[in-house]
Amino acid sequence: MINFLDFFGRIFISALFLISAYNKILNIDGSISWMEGYGVPGFLLYPTIILEIILPVFVIIGYNARISAGLLSIFCIVTAFLFHFDFSDQGQTISFLKNIGLAGGFLFIVVNGTKEWSVDQKKKYVRL
Repeated sequence: MINFLDFFGRIFISALFLISAYNKILNIDGSISWMEGYGVPGFLLYPTIILEIILPVFVIIGYNARISAGLLSIFCIVTAFLFHFDFSDQGQTISFLKNIGLAGGFLFIVVNGTKEWSVDQKKKYVRL
């Protein structure tokens, strides 16, 4: 049961990034304009999309999950402060707290790693 919960927890925490990358791909021009509105160069959208696809997939399958989760945690904190720091807007405050909460969830993966349902877990064989 613990492996099941660990695996689905990794899917749930990573799903947001996969959906976000998909939406950015569908609306490249709008996403670039939105980023530039915050003073962030639009060309950074392309590495962001790559990051939002590769790292969550690594977390889900458990391949270098601690490193990937650590990078996603940093990404969440940076985006919270860059794009959601207007606390006079309740929507931005909620988005800020969502990003901070996601960063905390990823830090749990950094500290605890993944359970048996992951690529990085080595099989233990008993010698007779």
